Amino acid sequence: MVMAPPHPAGKPFLIGGGVAALVGLLFLGTWLFWLGLAFVAFCLYFFRDPERVAPPRPGLVIAPADGRVVHVQTAVPPEELGLGPEPRTRIAIFLSVLDVHVNRSPVDGVVTRIAYHAGAFLNASLDKASELNERNAMAIRLADGRDIAVVQIAGLIARRILCDAKQGDMLRAGDRFGIIRFGSRTDVYLPEGVRPLVLEGQTMIGGETVLADLRA
Repeated sequence: MVMAPPHPAGKPFLIGGGVAALVGLLFLGTWLFWLGLAFVAFCLYFFRDPERVAPPRPGLVIAPADGRVVHVQTAVPPEELGLGPEPRTRIAIFLSVLDVHVNRSPVDGVVTRIAYHAGAFLNASLDKASELNERNAMAIRLADGRDIAVVQIAGLIARRILCDAKQGDMLRAGDRFGIIRFGSRTDVYLPEGVRPLVLEGQTMIGGETVLADLRA
């Protein structure tokens, strides 16, 4: 098996683990060496960033993250995005610590708004995590004028949401835009009237699995 290269966000952790292993080897004993080495191995796995190929057909909504679909339901998008009070279909993907945590754009479009909201760190698989947990929400404007929302949600042990996208950026479906560490959830709010093509319990591959068809 070939390990994918790590995401840049993992660099400080890899360096820290490497330093701990070196200090243990030279000064403090083998226990710290093996502990540091194990931490480096975990970080190499957790921060892996494999290449993905998005389906080429226009109009598809692609999974923004690896993980398991825990909720497919109607909900109002985060208020801070200003997308209105009308409920939309929300697809919630839960990422365990074993999943790839790099987030990818679900569609082609322009980032119109990014809003951070402080909050709690409840288990991300819970329905109420969408409203109560720390989150970073992003609105993307499609070419036809409709909007889609993507929300990065911190989890029970996640303590950092990273979003590299900026307002005004043009994203292509499958483009990387951020990462959450360590265990989290990513929600997608489909445009009004768009039906989901996935069910609760399904496993997603970020950047590849189709969530919905905007043209259907």
